[in-house]
Amino acid sequence: MALIDRVAQRLKMRDLRLLDTVVRWGSMAKASNQLHLSQAAVSKAVGEMEQMLGVRLIERGRHGVEPTPHGRALLKRGIAIFDELRQGLAEIESLSDPTVGEVRVSASEPIAAGLLPYLIDRFSRRYPKVSVSVMQAPIGSLQIMTPQYRDLRERNVDLVLGPIIEPFTEGDLASDPLFEESQVVAVGTMNKWARRRAVALADLMDEAWCLQPQNTRAGLLHIEAFRHNRLEVPRKCVISSSVQVQLGLLSTQRFLTIFPNSLVQIAGNRHSIKALPIKLPVEPWPLGIITLKKRTANPATRLFIEMARDFTKALARPTMAPLRFA
Repeated sequence: MALIDRVAQRLKMRDLRLLDTVVRWGSMAKASNQLHLSQAAVSKAVGEMEQMLGVRLIERGRHGVEPTPHGRALLKRGIAIFDELRQGLAEIESLSDPTVGEVRVSASEPIAAGLLPYLIDRFSRRYPKVSVSVMQAPIGSLQIMTPQYRDLRERNVDLVLGPIIEPFTEGDLASDPLFEESQVVAVGTMNKWARRRAVALADLMDEAWCLQPQNTRAGLLHIEAFRHNRLEVPRKCVISSSVQVQLGLLSTQRFLTIFPNSLVQIAGNRHSIKALPIKLPVEPWPLGIITLKKRTANPATRLFIEMARDFTKALARPTMAPLRFA
């Protein structure tokens, strides 16, 4: 009997779920607790899968359980199977009511602090039966060596809203640019510099700053902005990859930072911050929606994407003036 025929008859979806749980938790004992099975039953089930396929699926070592290349290949396809099933159930539900369902979004921290809450508010008012779940991912301030768009590739989310970091080396992603994101110098609204109508970056070198780390994409942009003006990074500088830390320091009315323009435009009033009239010599990067190419979005996700396109039209017009969204 051919392998595909033998496996199709004997391999069940619960087997794939069991293997995925073992690998995720890195331990037979922990997986057994999650699955409400005995450790012996979990071990036996994995052994039967290995015997059926004729290959080792996991390796047991000092650091726990890890998948073999064969195990990773099986799990990669298994994730797609479970995702397609979930999408199919969503399609069935939408046939009776197209305005129900779930949207799972991954967003960069500046987007989560600025654009996203206002977008979700408008979306939930129009489609109150759709649930929205949000995961935060360090995309724009991403460590350069960190795998990009991992949650999307593992199908933990339906879309990513954030910087489009191209090229997509694996060719499995599709991008939908919404606007060009520029960078601005931001201060608290009561900061002494907030009242200035004319100011240069050189004027601010003795001020207290909070900037992104140099081993991040955002941090590299910050360095570029100073060096283009033949300036060094300010000596009075706090380094943090957290937008919340930056916002907290701006609220002291002493610190300055560099933020994406959309954050200040949309949420400047909420965070009591404003952009200084300085044009930074930094190339803007595209911000938009990233999805998997060979994955059909469910109806709720398509509605969310349509609203995101409409909602961000105002951001496509270059300006530092605050925007108001009713």
